[in-house]
Amino acid sequence: MLDIRALRDNGEAIRDALAKRGYSLDLDGFRALDGRRKEADIRSQDLQAQRKKASKQIGELIQSGLSVDEAKAKVAETLKTLDAQLDDEVARAKEIQDELRAFLMGVPNAPAEEVPPGADEDDNVEVRRWGTPRQFDFKPKDHVDVGEGLSEGRLDFERASKLSGARFAVMTGQLARLHRALIDFMLDQHTSEHGYQELYVPYLVGPEALAGTGQLPKFEEDLFKMRGERELYLIPTAEVPVTNLAADEILDAETMPRRYVCHTPCFRSEAGSHGKDTRGMIRQHQFEKVELVQLVRPGESEQALEALTGHAEAILQKLDLPYRLVTLCGGDLGFSAAKTYDLEVWLPSQQRYREISSCSNFRDYQARRMQARWRNPETGKPELVHTLNGSGLAVGRTLVAILENYQNEEGSVTVPEALRPYLRGKERLS
Repeated sequence: MLDIRALRDNGEAIRDALAKRGYSLDLDGFRALDGRRKEADIRSQDLQAQRKKASKQIGELIQSGLSVDEAKAKVAETLKTLDAQLDDEVARAKEIQDELRAFLMGVPNAPAEEVPPGADEDDNVEVRRWGTPRQFDFKPKDHVDVGEGLSEGRLDFERASKLSGARFAVMTGQLARLHRALIDFMLDQHTSEHGYQELYVPYLVGPEALAGTGQLPKFEEDLFKMRGERELYLIPTAEVPVTNLAADEILDAETMPRRYVCHTPCFRSEAGSHGKDTRGMIRQHQFEKVELVQLVRPGESEQALEALTGHAEAILQKLDLPYRLVTLCGGDLGFSAAKTYDLEVWLPSQQRYREISSCSNFRDYQARRMQARWRNPETGKPELVHTLNGSGLAVGRTLVAILENYQNEEGSVTVPEALRPYLRGKERLS
């Protein structure tokens, strides 16, 4: 959520920044609503002053010779009227405050100054590439054909569809084990090499957690909501429960920065994606991710984004998967992000790079929604933290990239060297 004081003081600048992402801020509507809130506050304060003055009259009347009961009776009607007016005004002020919060909750984060302009992913700016795409001496298959053709364990969409419908997958045997090996490898790298603390979190969260990270109220159609006694949702990413661990807390300065890594399944309805990536594992309702989350001091978040992105890149490099890094333009930026890097891995079957990780700096946008703060030792006062997250990596898409980049002409798949210790030295899936 944006800082309401910044909107009051620098509304035009924020409106112009939001225009970079194609969002039209109703600045006049905000100012009118904020003006109504201010008027309601003034009226409440005036009524409270009148009530205080009326209450003082009881003492004055007693001093003039009236009994206590006579004095109270004389001003009772005035106090009753003022109390009723004050109750009405407080209720009205709360309604306006709720309207104002709902307005602010619907406004996306302002892009960082360096975010390039643009309407969609076609306008994203490439920063660098790593690795050289493999030149095949045969026509490479896509991951579906490779996975379905394995004999030691295979990719099975037909039986997954029998269980759950489209956009689900079943993996068996050595392929399932390779998938698990990827998770273990990523967690080991991030905990032992990059200094993250591993977490295990619930896969069901309440609406407050989703509002804190920005999925609610705007993106409810993308979520799976549970039916039952409590209002709970399946998590779309570990970002939600992990970041919300700091909600309504004040962190000690000496415990920062906080770096967390967490593996979870992720559940997304993929609303609006009908017809997109219907074949295979690129866009699923259920998939696995190893998520990186950082909570840092405000002055450190830009540097932290570079470091976090580098940690995700290190996984791709150790798996020897060619990729490129792009900066998202304003029009492709996520709702809560101020700046995002996408890592896109090379897929031979598509002859193009596809997203495998998004690494974002949210600055204080999520922290304000969650009231996640730290105590600044220089001032002794609580201040909002800055939050960051990124996939390190999306496990299913990493498996897709391995199946395609490491496939052999006869249909087998070479196991990347970094993963062989996790498969008891196995070098190839037949």
